[in-house]
Amino acid sequence: MKTKLSGRDYCAMIEGGAAAIAIEKKLINDLNVFPVPDGDTGTNMTLTMSAGAAEVKKHDPDTVGQASSIVANALLRGARGNSGVILSLLFRGISKGLKDISEANALQFALAMEAGVEAAYKAVMKPAEGTMLTVSRVASAAAVAFAESENDIEKMLAHTIKVGHQAVEATIDQNPVLKKAGVVDSGGKGYVLILEGMLRALRGEQIESAPADAEEDSAADFASFSEEDITFTYCTEFIILREGTKDAAFLRRTLDAMGDSLVVVDDDALIKVHVHTDDPGRALTEALAYGGLTAIKIENMREQHAEASGHAKATDPTPAAPQVAPAEKAIGFVVVSAGEGLNLVFSDLGADQIVTGGQTMNPSTDDLARAIDLVPAETVFVLPNNKNIILAAEQAIPLTQKQVVVIPTTTCPQGVSALLAIDPEVSVAENEAMMKEAISHVKTAQITYASRDSDFDGHTIRAGQYLTLLDNTILGSADDFATVLSTTTTALAAFSPEFINVFYGEGVDEATAQATADIISSQLSGAEVTVINGGQPVYSYMISAE
Repeated sequence: MKTKLSGRDYCAMIEGGAAAIAIEKKLINDLNVFPVPDGDTGTNMTLTMSAGAAEVKKHDPDTVGQASSIVANALLRGARGNSGVILSLLFRGISKGLKDISEANALQFALAMEAGVEAAYKAVMKPAEGTMLTVSRVASAAAVAFAESENDIEKMLAHTIKVGHQAVEATIDQNPVLKKAGVVDSGGKGYVLILEGMLRALRGEQIESAPADAEEDSAADFASFSEEDITFTYCTEFIILREGTKDAAFLRRTLDAMGDSLVVVDDDALIKVHVHTDDPGRALTEALAYGGLTAIKIENMREQHAEASGHAKATDPTPAAPQVAPAEKAIGFVVVSAGEGLNLVFSDLGADQIVTGGQTMNPSTDDLARAIDLVPAETVFVLPNNKNIILAAEQAIPLTQKQVVVIPTTTCPQGVSALLAIDPEVSVAENEAMMKEAISHVKTAQITYASRDSDFDGHTIRAGQYLTLLDNTILGSADDFATVLSTTTTALAAFSPEFINVFYGEGVDEATAQATADIISSQLSGAEVTVINGGQPVYSYMISAE
């Protein structure tokens, strides 16, 4: 019987929750019904929880209030994608509920869980039923009801998990898309798996690590060299579970520019990476373009050297102050983009900081906050350019001292139009209004491939087919490119566009892109068609119409 929850207990629970979701990451990813390649719920929740687990290993908090605060800050900074941000908000609310508490009883912890749900609901503008929000709300209500009559934290969590599983099963009937696909909500399922891992850790059970490469790396002898020999701070290792045939050469070049001691072992099934870098978050983000991640290990070599040399410093729960650029102008811009061509376009249009990200690569909240801090402006506009990054961008606002305005761009072409609308002579509010007005006139068609079999929104889709979307709504799929291109141009014709921009992606050569543009031009004769090398992954073409 466990009647009190200490700081150490809570830290162990976070590690248990992170391990549990990592083991079942693929299961959660496979529950996604939208057939477009994306960052995937399981991957985003795993990376978010891993940030918390990595942080608690650095601390030995005296109270559960301190422990929950450490975890909340780490998860907020490490949050990726909508599912990761919502997960971080659930734990952020728990932290507020446990503030100033030395050891929590069952009711205090249950009420803190309920506070987490309230925090998450407040942050989501249009909360939908049949999601992680629903599951967490039902589960926390069950926790409170149980704890009001019995002060046994383990039994309370076990009851909460049981009710949580029931709530997960109910999501099929609450969400029409899930019902048609015959699956439960992936985020809700992941949340309950995390609770299970937390309970197992509280009981003292060992949770096996996620499958990793059989080869064991020898540990470095950090006491054998001086701290001056450490050029980069973090020893970063992970395994990429390949989800395609994309050449790892570009990843190797990118990581090599970020650090040293790089080893990239590439085969048909996985890519194993070892690199010393000052920005492990960016290394993980770049890697997500190649597939899901597992066996993630990030170690601070300076701390390890200090400990091995007998000079370990007292742990400071306050993170080092981020680098903040002084304001040299009124407004600046952070843009999320993937693809060398798109990066150049955004740079030419005035983007101060470009954060690598997009589909399959959701940057963390901390990635965005650090980029905001580096912009030498009083007010920073953030263009997420992906619907799954908007919430993370909004949560980055309290992490910076800058004035921040998030423009809810869901595609890169919207981001281009938003920057073209800027007038440096008018106020921030006027620029915000003009940018939002500009993106409202942009229609974006995207041609990619189906990552999984799906019966979605009236379309029966097979893995590997060409797939076309209009503003994130599926238009159709086919085995041949000509059919999906015809479907795309027919849909765009309905808007009588004057201007068409064809951004061609990774793996498409200029001649093929021009031929595609000629077909579009012939079918949309009244529009001016421009071809641009975007170099974006995932989408062969992004076609904007205005």
